[in-house]
Amino acid sequence: MLKSMTAYGRAESLEGDEEGFIVEIRSVNYRYRDIIVHLSHSFKVLEGKIREMVSSTAERGRIEVSVQRKNDTGKDFQLKLNRPLLKSYITIFSELNRELGFEKPPDLAYFYQLKDIIIVNEETPEMEKLWPDLKALIEKAMLSFDTMRKNEGSAIEKDFFNRLQIIARYINGIRERSNKTVKEYTKKLTQSIKKLIEDLEINDERLSQEVAFMAEKSDITEELVRMESHLEQFKYFMSQDNAVGRKLDFLLQELNREVNTIGSKASDSIISHFVVEVKAELEKLREQIQNIE
Repeated sequence: MLKSMTAYGRAESLEGDEEGFIVEIRSVNYRYRDIIVHLSHSFKVLEGKIREMVSSTAERGRIEVSVQRKNDTGKDFQLKLNRPLLKSYITIFSELNRELGFEKPPDLAYFYQLKDIIIVNEETPEMEKLWPDLKALIEKAMLSFDTMRKNEGSAIEKDFFNRLQIIARYINGIRERSNKTVKEYTKKLTQSIKKLIEDLEINDERLSQEVAFMAEKSDITEELVRMESHLEQFKYFMSQDNAVGRKLDFLLQELNREVNTIGSKASDSIISHFVVEVKAELEKLREQIQNIE
């Protein structure tokens, strides 16, 4: 089953839970896996656990996880005045004023700008108590997130099958047309020779050699067989449960290579038309593959 790399999931604690959380997970296309976790400073200790949970679900994509307290009013922080340090500064500057003969007392506003005068005391939440509920909430958000990835992947999968069928029909059309071109070339060559040398007998052996040379030069059997093989592999990878985006992208490159070779070998307008149509379908597949995990 294909999974999209673009998805969103959300979960929050029950209404009225003052200590509850809101969890949001969103992802966009990315060649590798990049997990970004947004947490308040007091919850940073949980970042590793959250990364591990997300890693078990997503193999590719730029994934952002946001965890917020529902009523985050900054109550986890307290500001305190470092009185001993402030008094020490005042004492030193007062002594300096007396030594220099200044009568004006030190300006307290100046001291408040000094480092460590204001102390930020952070109240660390009890993680052991909070983690089980938060973990369950993250799992709920991940379930919503993964469901959306599967739904979008399913829609893309249907589109892929339709386009693969279209490409397969063009391949059959190219094969049928390729067989006809040799016969048409033989007929045209014979007619051309007859016009040039009406009174001379045509050397059937020489004509056969010329036709064989033309057939060998324009033979696209191998390319068609490889394209059909790539299409079957494409379908097989689509049925896998793991991340297959890169494999599909590689097969698409191989399909493009084969159809370009067919286009360069074929000297027939109908085959050239089929080649253009196949390349158009491959380009549409390429655009969609960029979104597959």
